[in-house]
Amino acid sequence: MSALVDRLVAQLLGLDVRLMACHARLTAVTDSEALHDLRITVRRLRSVLRPLRGLPGVEQLELAAKAVGQLTTPIRDREVLAAYLQQRGMAEAARQRRNTLDEAYAGVSTSTELNQLFSVLDAFPRFLRASQHQGLLHELKQRIEKRLNKQWKKLRDTMEDPAHDRHRLRLLIKRVRYAAEAYPELDKTNEISQKRLKEAQAALGDWHDHLQWLAQAKEQTDLARCVPGWLKDIQRAEKDADRALERLGKACFGK
Repeated sequence: MSALVDRLVAQLLGLDVRLMACHARLTAVTDSEALHDLRITVRRLRSVLRPLRGLPGVEQLELAAKAVGQLTTPIRDREVLAAYLQQRGMAEAARQRRNTLDEAYAGVSTSTELNQLFSVLDAFPRFLRASQHQGLLHELKQRIEKRLNKQWKKLRDTMEDPAHDRHRLRLLIKRVRYAAEAYPELDKTNEISQKRLKEAQAALGDWHDHLQWLAQAKEQTDLARCVPGWLKDIQRAEKDADRALERLGKACFGK
């Protein structure tokens, strides 16, 4: 058990370091991937925390991480759309969206949400060690395995539902995939399953992007010319996502 706690603490410290590096990149506006990397790191942190729910300090850290995710989601959406528009030759539309990004990055780097996350994350390893000394982690391995199995079951049940919601599936796949990476020694995911999870996440992400863009086009008139193409593309994305989900089902559940 001590080895598992040691690995957890090391993983949390590593994520803290990655967050600080992303924060420095955001502050200096050094590259266009800083916010994306920050969000991925926060997502990995939440994947580490989810199986630990019920332990002291976990809820506060989860809430802090969630707040950073909510703060940065619309900014990331703007980044993705700007990049798409630039690739399609709509330079002015892309420029208008990029013009607000530097200010948004600065806002994230100095935000209450990110500062709170750093503060809570810095203290959390001490909570884990205190819980260990108090004997609260004696069934930690079983707790984590139970949570991981529950996430897999929820994914399987949702995929088997004929009326499944693609957005919910996208979130569940992210949870399962990142949890498997967070706890490779406890999760039974093989290499093929991980590949299929990644493929399904990407396909559903493409579908979700087009869904978001079509919604934005209702209010942003400079996107009107894109709508006919997006309507076709979202149909293609739905089919791609369904095929990816079918491959995932066969790889992970034999169906």
